[in-house]
Amino acid sequence: MNIAFFLIPKREVAYVKYESTMRQALEKMEFHRYSSVPLLNCNGQYVGTLTEGDLLWKIKNTPHLTFENTNKVWIKDVPLHIQNEPIHIDAEMEDIISKSMVQNFVPVIDDQNIFIGIIRRREIIEYCAKKPVAV
Repeated sequence: MNIAFFLIPKREVAYVKYESTMRQALEKMEFHRYSSVPLLNCNGQYVGTLTEGDLLWKIKNTPHLTFENTNKVWIKDVPLHIQNEPIHIDAEMEDIISKSMVQNFVPVIDDQNIFIGIIRRREIIEYCAKKPVAV
């Protein structure tokens, strides 16, 4: 089965632009209550996944950085500790099952590495639960 059936399109996904500040990212993640979000550059290309842990480690490891001055720190200066590998839109569902075991969502890209959406772990589990088991 083609993964496009399970795709949550970009317009429905909360993501952070690489050119954003830490404050903008924190506020977006808090508003949506997400622990991780896709990170996109100014061309809409997927560049990684930003996690709460990335932000926390940046605050911890940067002298004098507090929540109040996170508006002065760019996301591009925050090291990413986890790299969620994206999949191509032409991939098959079976290709992403292993990826979903270690990440909450799988980013989906096109031929130019343009982010087009995500597939959540929930949809992958539902697919696997409904699939008949071969004996």
